[in-house]
Amino acid sequence: MPPEGAAGGLEVQDLVVTYPGPPPVRAVAGVNLTVAPGECLGMLGESGSGKSTLARSLLGLLPEARVEGSIRLGDIDLRSLDEDAWRSVRWRRISLSFQSTTALNPVLRVGLQMAEPLRAHLDMSHQDAARRAVELLAEVGLGPWAADRHPGELSGGQRRLVMLAMALACRPDVAILDEPTAGLDPATRNRVLALLRSVRDDSGTSLVVLSHDADALELVADRVAVLYRGWVAEVGPKSQVLGDPRNPYSWALLNARPTLGSVKDLRGIRGTPPDPAELAEGCPFLGRCHQSRDELCRPAEPPLAAPTGEDGPRLVSCARGGVVALLAARNLRKAYSSGGLLGRRDTLTVVDDVSFDVREGEVVGLVGATGAGKSTLGMLLVRLLDGEGGTVHFDGHDLLAAGGAELKALRAQVQMLFQDPFEALSPRLTIADAVREPLDVQGIGDKAERGDRVKVALADCRLPTDDAFLSRHTHELSGGQLQRVALARALVLDPRLLVADEAVSMLDPSEQAKMIQLLKHLQVERGMAMIFISHDLSVVLRVADRVLVLAGGRIVEEGSGGAMLANPQHEVTRSLLTAAGRDLLFTAAGGGGGPGC
Repeated sequence: MPPEGAAGGLEVQDLVVTYPGPPPVRAVAGVNLTVAPGECLGMLGESGSGKSTLARSLLGLLPEARVEGSIRLGDIDLRSLDEDAWRSVRWRRISLSFQSTTALNPVLRVGLQMAEPLRAHLDMSHQDAARRAVELLAEVGLGPWAADRHPGELSGGQRRLVMLAMALACRPDVAILDEPTAGLDPATRNRVLALLRSVRDDSGTSLVVLSHDADALELVADRVAVLYRGWVAEVGPKSQVLGDPRNPYSWALLNARPTLGSVKDLRGIRGTPPDPAELAEGCPFLGRCHQSRDELCRPAEPPLAAPTGEDGPRLVSCARGGVVALLAARNLRKAYSSGGLLGRRDTLTVVDDVSFDVREGEVVGLVGATGAGKSTLGMLLVRLLDGEGGTVHFDGHDLLAAGGAELKALRAQVQMLFQDPFEALSPRLTIADAVREPLDVQGIGDKAERGDRVKVALADCRLPTDDAFLSRHTHELSGGQLQRVALARALVLDPRLLVADEAVSMLDPSEQAKMIQLLKHLQVERGMAMIFISHDLSVVLRVADRVLVLAGGRIVEEGSGGAMLANPQHEVTRSLLTAAGRDLLFTAAGGGGGPGC
């Protein structure tokens, strides 16, 4: 007899799935989820995050694994079902569209496979089930001909559509869809997403869509959960999780995705995925996180905890409460005064009431014309200049009020890469001495340790480390080499924030491209934040996560590079885009510019 239970949502508590090995692998680690009737929950995660294991565990399809925790569908305890009881629940109450199309029987025609659950669970006749199978194939964009084919006669994308149609055939209470749009062309993908929305709205079927495609989830999901190493990093309304990710993993993952509006170079997540056979110590993302603190993140896995969003409850698992601001500048002001005619004093304000934040691991582009106040602002942030007002807090410390040992320690964490390496580096010092000098000033390590760190920094900046190169002087190097020496000097202290002031403006195009790629690579792998200052908006757009436009010492526009390119709001931004060739780009593409362009 089928188990009784009112149709209802899905509730998962403390779900742990362990494959026996050897060595044993914990693929799902304490997942808690709810899916309300008629709701679509999207689950986002990279390969190896545990999505497919989670999907199979919900339908009791992991006999080889140890499954612990609670899984309830309405009033039914799915964990208590034996195989006979499961036969009356699968397909009709809860179904699964597998990621791999090998789940289809290769010796049965597609129409017969689709008719089987209809006959078994909806008591359809052979003719009615065959007719309904053709209708279901039409819903996913396949013609009647597909019913007469064997799976091997269909393309990979067509087989995926067949599996999706089968999972939705009985209009179950809950449908689990594992990568339903993977491998589909854009038009078919959009048709599938429209079908999912229609099924949910018309039949009340709850959907759990597991995918690495954030754009697909944005179109179909109500809420999104982000999965990493079998652990829920963040869950909440899709507009919040996808539009403003708070967990460091969510933030890194969504920054790595290409979109139609992307103009910056793509970057992956720093480090390498962990060995799945090794149990996480503390936070599962600890080894790759750009803002981890051993004393906070290593003792125990952080629970999902609260910021509550405007669109509904939102939970973030992070010992630091989510992605935090590393630097916070407020109301910065800098003015110069000079003698004028007839003894009059003239005042020129070059930074005027500037406020902004830089998150841990973020690249903020600061762009403006010559004289906009960019370099002055950069030097205020690292306290190479004193202003007339405002505050700069770095990792909770008041940088402008610090002195003595505190200021010395903070300066080791905030470094500046200057525009002209010929001015920034002493011609009297050898390359080894120039790169080692910050270590000497900070008193870090003994002579041997400092020498080793110098070589590591030079190697990271793709420079030689032999004695001949170390003994050379600045006038013996090319401009590109010298700028990389200046970069090595800035990085030898392992700073958490790098202020790069026109770092590529003096280089030829080839060296400029190599320097930009190097900066991005080092910024990602070291997990440091960066303020990238330039007058060239086309360069900034390739590097920055967020762009600030400066004019007359004030921030006049702020936003992502894609939004700024598509729809600039301020006339200064539009002029910078025109100077960078945006009008030519849009004319060549046959499109129009944004407002005022």
